[in-house]
Amino acid sequence: MTVKNNIEKKLTHQLQPSLLEVIDESEQHRGHGGWQEGGETHFRIRIAAPAFAELSRVQAHRLVHDIIKEELDGPIHALALEVIRA
Repeated sequence: MTVKNNIEKKLTHQLQPSLLEVIDESEQHRGHGGWQEGGETHFRIRIAAPAFAELSRVQAHRLVHDIIKEELDGPIHALALEVIRA
């Protein structure tokens, strides 16, 4: 399973988002730090979920980071995260 698929599966299972976009932007970072052949190092996530309604922006980001901790500790070099309150 790809890193993108793992992220989508974990976030969907834990947060049941109304919007989830996981975009592999690795190719845009070719030659930069952390880039590797084959991609899956630089991601952008746009997510809206009911769980964010009562959370601050920092708390919502921490929640997402906790859910995908394994990927952040491993193959992901950079993450752009956009949390949308529905």
